[in-house]
Amino acid sequence: MPPSAASVAQVLLLKSSRNSDIKEMKVKPKPISDELLALMAEKFRMLGEPTRLAILRSLMADGEMNVGQVVAATGRSVANVSKHLKQLAEADMVSRRKEGSFVLYRLDDPVLEKLCEMVCESLRHDLEAQLRSTQRVLKRARG
Repeated sequence: MPPSAASVAQVLLLKSSRNSDIKEMKVKPKPISDELLALMAEKFRMLGEPTRLAILRSLMADGEMNVGQVVAATGRSVANVSKHLKQLAEADMVSRRKEGSFVLYRLDDPVLEKLCEMVCESLRHDLEAQLRSTQRVLKRARG
């Protein structure tokens, strides 16, 4: 399994055996080969499409779902959802299994959920900072 996105910027907390202080130690990331960069680029390309992100969001929120449930959750067409689910499955981001006449899909890469959480948290932080800055400008402009 490839290293998780979190491990690239991982911070270890180590408890000192001498004085019970907690010290932060940054872990130096391993060099990334060109081959791994190409695989990463493909994974990020798959994440760069809003419909695929909406599908992943639905699977993260509701777990295993069939195409009809994903269509209802995302508001996209059956053809569009089916196409993107196929691409996500081929990229090993979701897995599928047959149950009766339904094919059920679920998130197959737990790192994706962590990555989405990290990106969303970063965006929230940036938007909050922009909002605070805009509020300060408005306050000064009003006198």
